Amino acid sequence: MHIGEASRASGLPTKTIRYYEDIGLVRPARRTNGYRDFSDQDTHKLAFLGRSRSLGFSIDDCRTLLSLYEDRDRASSDVKAVAAEHLERITQKIDELQALKFTLEKLVTRCHGDNRPDCPILNDLSGRAALSA
Repeated sequence: MHIGEASRASGLPTKTIRYYEDIGLVRPARRTNGYRDFSDQDTHKLAFLGRSRSLGFSIDDCRTLLSLYEDRDRASSDVKAVAAEHLERITQKIDELQALKFTLEKLVTRCHGDNRPDCPILNDLSGRAALSA
């Protein structure tokens, strides 16, 4: 099938499919006229990659997961290790975002939001809040 059909079958934009080919995640056959010829297995890989990316896995993680998926002698512990490491990164990011949310909520609460020029938000961003505290 050509790239448009592979795009519809996998749910990925053609630009993404070309990128995945450029970095070696998929290697569709080429017809004599040079056009890509995607197999059902190629579109399955593309869908797999799309789902992996939608869960936030990096390209390197996707490469590893795809390799493990294709290896019938793999250990599920290897797959779990990749997913657990990614989960830890997500957890750390959530913690960072919660800390940012807390800080910003505090600043928004402290700002009167009126016609006065004094603004605790700007003072904090400029570092003046730490100096006057």
